[in-house]
Amino acid sequence: MTSLWTRCNSCQRILYKQDILDNLAVCPACSFHFRVSAEERLQMLFDEGAYEVLDRNIHAVDALRFVDTKPYASRIVDSEKKTGLAEAIVTARGTMGGIPVTILAMEFGFMGGSVASVVGEKIARACERALEDRRPVIIVSCSGGMRMQEGMLSLMQMAKSSAAIARLGQARIPYISVLADPTTGGTTASFAMLGDINIAEPNALIGFAGPRVIEQTIKEKLPKGFQTSEFLLSHGMVDDVVDRKGLKDYLVKALRLFLNRPQ
Repeated sequence: MTSLWTRCNSCQRILYKQDILDNLAVCPACSFHFRVSAEERLQMLFDEGAYEVLDRNIHAVDALRFVDTKPYASRIVDSEKKTGLAEAIVTARGTMGGIPVTILAMEFGFMGGSVASVVGEKIARACERALEDRRPVIIVSCSGGMRMQEGMLSLMQMAKSSAAIARLGQARIPYISVLADPTTGGTTASFAMLGDINIAEPNALIGFAGPRVIEQTIKEKLPKGFQTSEFLLSHGMVDDVVDRKGLKDYLVKALRLFLNRPQ
């Protein structure tokens, strides 16, 4: 039987699970933001939790026949069974605050939310549809970076997604990036930091290389709180840090400003 109680990762208090769920997966005691699935994220953002999923059945291909401790093909199957998804990102469209939008939510449970060929393709397709429909795009990132089991094919998605987002900018279609915990590696180095505004959830880990690698490279001790949302905000790397409970209202207000619609 599934436990009715859980421990907060931050304040260590024992909490009733339903209280956390009712609070949008935020600890009612210390406001720690628990990680949520891509589907939960979409339900939180779309009006009445209703949306249409796009490109549902695009699956990864093991083009390199990559094997580490187990074959990449097996890892894909395991992740599909674990998450019920075909890849590490879900593309959906609907309305948010009455505004037609396309939202892409990344799923960390699918191989750490890593970006591979299909993820890049879904982002590109979403941007192409947005160009046709003049529909704003929001990407909620939760990712460990590029999926090395696809090698260069994965790294190419940085350029592919960035180019697709650049076309949105040229067409003056709003793109907002939301950075959840964690957002690292090539995801940070590409589409996650290219929003017209970049918003982070509180205390999210955001960066490129890990702290240990950076310290070993520069031979210096890093500041306390390095690579957290709040540290990046204070150094101009993100535009705002927004609590999950206020995120939807914040995004709606931002879109109304971009689209010059009455508040």
